[in-house]
Amino acid sequence: MARPCSVVSSSVPIDVVLCSMRIVTWNCNGALRKKLQPLLALSADVYIVQECENPEHSKELSYKDWAKSSLWIGESRHKGVGVFSNTTELTKLDWDSKGLQSFLPFTINHQITALAVWTRQANSPTFRYIGQAWKYLQEHKARIPHQKSIICGDFNSNACWDVWDRWWNHSDVLRELSQIGFDSVYHHCTAEPQGKESQPTFFMHRKIEKPYHIDHAFLSADLLGNTSISVGKASDWLEFSDHMPVVLEISNI
Repeated sequence: MARPCSVVSSSVPIDVVLCSMRIVTWNCNGALRKKLQPLLALSADVYIVQECENPEHSKELSYKDWAKSSLWIGESRHKGVGVFSNTTELTKLDWDSKGLQSFLPFTINHQITALAVWTRQANSPTFRYIGQAWKYLQEHKARIPHQKSIICGDFNSNACWDVWDRWWNHSDVLRELSQIGFDSVYHHCTAEPQGKESQPTFFMHRKIEKPYHIDHAFLSADLLGNTSISVGKASDWLEFSDHMPVVLEISNI
């Protein structure tokens, strides 16, 4: 549900209103229609979901009805990127993907610019996964506003996998984002170094002994100081997906 707004003290112009918003990004590992109950228990305003089916083609009427105001893209109707909200207005932005997979740009209430991410192999012999994100930034970073902007999702990447002779490593993408004023919320809040994260967002093959941190959220500097982040626990989420949900709580928007 939408977060309440409150008018600030009289020392600030009376038309300034401070609001908060909760955003969840989660790779649901398919069949979102069967996993709505745990997802909705997070009470977010906006849900960004990777590997979910196209609600327009779903035979599950409850899922189709819930997702009636959603945005969705995908190479297959069975697995794509969806953005869902019943409390905010979502508007897709017309940014040419240039065949890169998978990126869904949109606005929230025409005030916040967001980019939902699910990097893929994309049948590319060279630019796979984080390489797709690197190329997408080359195409569109000039379009991304330096204020009130969010980039988040499943990047399938971590700095621990940087390769010395490659120019589009995870760390290269971080530098590209830093140059346009974005920083990782998790690393900002925890002060943990890139590649040394203590909280995994992914367990390969759903095995506890194979943890990785590959789901990321980046915010423009004006939002970063007013944001908290949390990562779902394996004990709560492994029965539903190999990924944990990442929850952002942004205040003073």
